[in-house]
Amino acid sequence: MQLPSYWLPRPPMRLDQTTQATFDQLLTTALAQGISPLLDYTLTAPKWQFLCYLAEHHAIALHGSGNPNISQFTPRQPIDLTEIGSQRAVYAADDGIWALFFAIADRDRYPMSLLNSCIRIAQAPAPISEPLYVFSVSRTARPQQPWRDGVVYLLPRATFTAQPSVQVDTIVIHPAQLASLVPVTPLARLAVTPADFPFLAQVREHDDARLSDYAAAMNTGAPWPEINP
Repeated sequence: MQLPSYWLPRPPMRLDQTTQATFDQLLTTALAQGISPLLDYTLTAPKWQFLCYLAEHHAIALHGSGNPNISQFTPRQPIDLTEIGSQRAVYAADDGIWALFFAIADRDRYPMSLLNSCIRIAQAPAPISEPLYVFSVSRTARPQQPWRDGVVYLLPRATFTAQPSVQVDTIVIHPAQLASLVPVTPLARLAVTPADFPFLAQVREHDDARLSDYAAAMNTGAPWPEINP
């Protein structure tokens, strides 16, 4: 399946056994410290790799926020057109880069909408793909560099349900969104900055008056709609 260029493949993540063991040890140490400690991250590996590794190898869901002091996540009603996204729930991702985007996008100081997605695709006989992403903010906010320092919360995965896969012809699309219908207490926190987000220079911009056009393009593989001057 050939997707438009605005779908960004995840950067290479080839972790040797030593790095994986270091990631495992950092998680183990954090979980032994009590309720939601702030991780002392001094590793050379990028933070996005640590977060992606946790999502793929441990029962961890990830939630990005600008609030560093959340002691419990409670279900809330979002504005979303998808079935899973219209539930009153706690939302999280099973991908580290996607969670990072929500941690650094500063919607408190810069009024803006976000268009974003994280998926994997499968088409037999090929194996499931690496994650693919789209990131976009309102065209009025993009020139202002609407970023902040934030936090990615590590949440227990047990109560979360994955967004159902969607089949389009012979292709199966696996979204990375998770939802929990019950409150969730975080296990740990990781402080992040805009520099930790690997796609900062690739964040696109969109016209808020045409959100449905962009959503349709992302769902059908059409080109990114042009913004009228």
